[in-house]
Amino acid sequence: PYNWVDIEQDRAGEAYVLLKNHGKRIIPTIEFADGSILVEPSNAELAAKLGLKMTAERSHYDLVIVGGGPAGLTAALYAAREGIDALVIERTAVGGQAATTQWLDNVPGFADGINGAEFSGQLWRQAERFGVELLQAQEVIRIHGHDNYHCVDTSDGSEYSAHALLLASGSHYRRLGIPGEESHIGAGVHFCATCDGPFYRDQSVAVVGGGNSAAEESLLLVRYVEHVTLLVRGDQLRASQVLQEKVLNHPQIDVRFHTEVAGFYGKGGKLASVTVKDNRSGSTGEIQPAGVFVFIGQDPNTGFLSGSGVQLDRWGYVVTGHALVHGGERPPGYEVRDPTFLETSVPGVFAAGDVRAGSTKQVASAAGEGATVALLIREHLRRV
Repeated sequence: PYNWVDIEQDRAGEAYVLLKNHGKRIIPTIEFADGSILVEPSNAELAAKLGLKMTAERSHYDLVIVGGGPAGLTAALYAAREGIDALVIERTAVGGQAATTQWLDNVPGFADGINGAEFSGQLWRQAERFGVELLQAQEVIRIHGHDNYHCVDTSDGSEYSAHALLLASGSHYRRLGIPGEESHIGAGVHFCATCDGPFYRDQSVAVVGGGNSAAEESLLLVRYVEHVTLLVRGDQLRASQVLQEKVLNHPQIDVRFHTEVAGFYGKGGKLASVTVKDNRSGSTGEIQPAGVFVFIGQDPNTGFLSGSGVQLDRWGYVVTGHALVHGGERPPGYEVRDPTFLETSVPGVFAAGDVRAGSTKQVASAAGEGATVALLIREHLRRV
């Protein structure tokens, strides 16, 4: 349990933050029951303070799962029910991107929808009930083979080995890569409406993007802000028809097509203006939203796979199954069989969820892949 104080609305809370940070307005500033304080802690620092598990009980498991989102946790649950000894390693919070989604309306079994964090918590408790072990705030930095085992190295210097490895590391929000973006992240430029939307209560903000995420987050933001300007590069929205209708007919949302963001400019450590460009005429102008939320797609979390032999597509997603077989020629190591549906170019290393090439980037399908891959891993373990 914790108390969250919005310093935009609570003047006493703002004064406390300024006092503890020598006049600087730094968030998050976290005070614990013992009176100690952490300011902008890393995931590892916060996890250690909260007493979360950061070191595994053993060094070897039947299965190591990289990622604790819907795919990874569902796979862990199914694996545990099959008697497979599984370790889940998650670098941030359990649930992945689903945990930061304000409301999930399309997950089967929840007729009225469910908050993303609550859904993720229930999924973890279900896996934990069957004995799944979870490490939090630990990042996998490398995978490699050793003595017929698959090994993962983590950010704290530990190494864990297993007979099978599941890559369920998900994806992260793509950035624009324009002047001023990096320097204003967290100071006017954001990638999570659930996390940062409340800071802009009763103000006007901009959203960049034209797909489902941009539409969904725009509809979420109007719960807090006065007005949303949705900046779309193309000539139409790419979101689902239902979302398009909601956005285009919402009185608090203005959609500007053929509009690209060219730069962010600040003053006094805060975002002051945004340069936008009409990609038809080439003309530029300025807008002055209080904040900008960027939702232009996702990139896979696959940096740790460098040198592993796991094949990626041109966007960096993990290639699996029949897509690995070209002209009847299998990848090395598959002399007597084809890779199974969710198996990678390295036998015994599997992938599921958003990190996999061809996945639908939906919670329900990620969970479905998690269940499927656990059964494929069961068959693999019977062979080794």
